[in-house]
Amino acid sequence: MDDSSAGRAYIGSFTSAGGHGVTAAAVDRGTGRLTLLGSTDAVPDPSFLAVGDSAAGDRVLYAVSETGDGAVAAFATDEEGAPRPLGEVRPVNGSGPTHLAVTDGHLLTANYGSGSVTTLPLRGDGTPGPAACVFPHEGSGPDTGRQEAPHAHQVLPDPFGAWVLSVDLGTDSVRVCALDARTGELRLHGETALRPGTGPRHLAFHPSGRHAYVLNELEPTVTVCRWDPETGVLDPVGETAVLPDGAGEEVRTYPSEIVVSPDGRFLWTANRGHDSISVLTLDETAEKPVLAATVGCGGRWPRDLTLDPTGQWLYAANERSGNVSWFAVDAETGVPVHTGSAEVPAASCVVFV
Repeated sequence: MDDSSAGRAYIGSFTSAGGHGVTAAAVDRGTGRLTLLGSTDAVPDPSFLAVGDSAAGDRVLYAVSETGDGAVAAFATDEEGAPRPLGEVRPVNGSGPTHLAVTDGHLLTANYGSGSVTTLPLRGDGTPGPAACVFPHEGSGPDTGRQEAPHAHQVLPDPFGAWVLSVDLGTDSVRVCALDARTGELRLHGETALRPGTGPRHLAFHPSGRHAYVLNELEPTVTVCRWDPETGVLDPVGETAVLPDGAGEEVRTYPSEIVVSPDGRFLWTANRGHDSISVLTLDETAEKPVLAATVGCGGRWPRDLTLDPTGQWLYAANERSGNVSWFAVDAETGVPVHTGSAEVPAASCVVFV
């Protein structure tokens, strides 16, 4: 591997299903290839990862611990092999955290089991302090097996840094909150109701920051929304299927992740069950995605989908086949072409540094 083209990736996995925890990998930006370097099981079930900066500008890796007790951990990214734990493992005072994000000096987690969002202040060295706020969601949905209570599945800042959005599968809604950077408190600003029973899981913004795409887990669709950063209002304007007609009839499909291209021309979704990646094209309005193609995910049960920083390579973390596959993205059509795979048991997430 040419060092001049090398990057670094980190892969989360479920230790309870045989995964190695957090695995570091070298990335060849010319070929997309991952070369595994080492792993740590310092925290159980680090199913989702995020990257932030310390006050000194060092990159810090964060991981949830998707367990009943729920916790977060920080890791240094300057090691050659296994990631090195930093500071204390911090409880999030919520169960089953599935997602986390860094914004305005805080680490935020979406706690699926307890249906809440937790904020933890970040210290100068990038390590999280004790939880400052636990913001509970309220409500339920029509699917009594999956929507008997709130299930916060994702939390993220809007592209302008003014608001925090949390996507709740259990209540078929997206909440918009204001974060007090001094205290870490979250204050509810508004809640956008989506079609009952769709089970929203994750949201991705258009590069313009004026549209958002909500991927639904209980029905294989994307809900298109307009986003007004000045007023903090999310407004649904349409819904598009992510699978061809009849494709989900033989096996139920649970979409997991959505990614938008840096130029705003394409969006991709990972589809568990159908075990595919869908390609949808976007026009200049950004409001009318059209399903253009589906391709195999290179494994089984793609839990995560990630675009590398160059926008040339797409990575699928295939949980049940225990591998991460990478794809070259056709710049004209957006269709990903499978080019390689690395064995990573119970893979759940990929992030880049």
